Amino acid sequence: MKETEKEDVRPLELYVHIPFCVRKCRYCDFLSAPAGPPEQEAYLQALLREIGGLPLTPEERASRRIVSLFIGGGTPSLPAGEFIEKIVEKLKKEFIFSPDAEITIEANPGTLTIEKLQSYRRCGINRISLGLQSPKEKELQILGRIHTSRDFLESFQMARECGFSNINVDLMFALPGQTCEGWRENLRWTAQLEPEHISAYSLIVEEGTPFASMELNLPGEDEEYRMYEDTVEILSGYGYSQYEISNYARDGFSCRHNEGYWKRRDYLGLGLGAASLYKEQRYSNTRSMEEYLKDSGEPGRIRKDFVCLSVREQMEEFMFLGLRMTAGVEEQEFFARFGRTMEEIYGSVLKKYERTDFLQHEKGFWKFTRKGIHVSNYILADFLE
Repeated sequence: MKETEKEDVRPLELYVHIPFCVRKCRYCDFLSAPAGPPEQEAYLQALLREIGGLPLTPEERASRRIVSLFIGGGTPSLPAGEFIEKIVEKLKKEFIFSPDAEITIEANPGTLTIEKLQSYRRCGINRISLGLQSPKEKELQILGRIHTSRDFLESFQMARECGFSNINVDLMFALPGQTCEGWRENLRWTAQLEPEHISAYSLIVEEGTPFASMELNLPGEDEEYRMYEDTVEILSGYGYSQYEISNYARDGFSCRHNEGYWKRRDYLGLGLGAASLYKEQRYSNTRSMEEYLKDSGEPGRIRKDFVCLSVREQMEEFMFLGLRMTAGVEEQEFFARFGRTMEEIYGSVLKKYERTDFLQHEKGFWKFTRKGIHVSNYILADFLE
């Protein structure tokens, strides 16, 4: 879609879900499954139909600028490069992309090739997120990953050679049998490669996953606490700033797409099970592949779980999503959006956690203290009615 002269434009984000993988990892509860070329092609055509059938008026399209596109999964790097190119090209025909739009693809080592990476670059993808999780072979085997640390290094180097200057690496801590020193080794090993961004998440054993039915020797609460604090300290020493509970970046390389989620920017989720927030409505696409393949050309038929957010719900989301960021939530922005002060709505909660040194008030912002981050889920629940 061509750029038009229009001052009244608003940002919009896109998420595209690719629900395929080589095999499920032992911790994974994402909507994904193995699939061969015929299933992938059928899904691609359904996805293109959904993109072409989006019920947006010409005025809506003209007044929006795509500031970020995130292609996630599953393993989006599993299909051929042309698969991804066709999706991005279709989106660029349907929407106006900002010249500096951040376009990310998730990729797993062991599925990347030079040809795929070149294909990604041709269609404008400028950020790649590599799922390492651990550089240690034993930990990779425990997690059920399909790759080795050598596979990761080859993928990382290939991405650099193909011109990717914005790379994220995913790491996971509090793994079965992992020690604090072992986690520190993983951090240093990764940081020495100098990716622009590192995401570091603690393992969560989800119901329905293989891990949930296994007896796991997990680190204790004190060890997990130490691992989290070591993450901040070690990555800081390598030039990474923590800008969100689980994310660290070098200057200028925070993930704009994820920041949009935490700041409640409108986004459209495309593909099987993808979630959206648009004009203060939340909804998700069907999780049934059969239904998606049949009805994707009529997006209204595949959208489920519609919730029209009340003003109170919008306020709640502003708080519990915005507080995930280390910068916190701004009082002035809250008032500009809702016409009421943060103190008026949440004064008692804010003051309670300020007294206990879990929240701090600084220059018009409320944010977690280091102490507060470790009990953030408990505190964030207090902003919900």
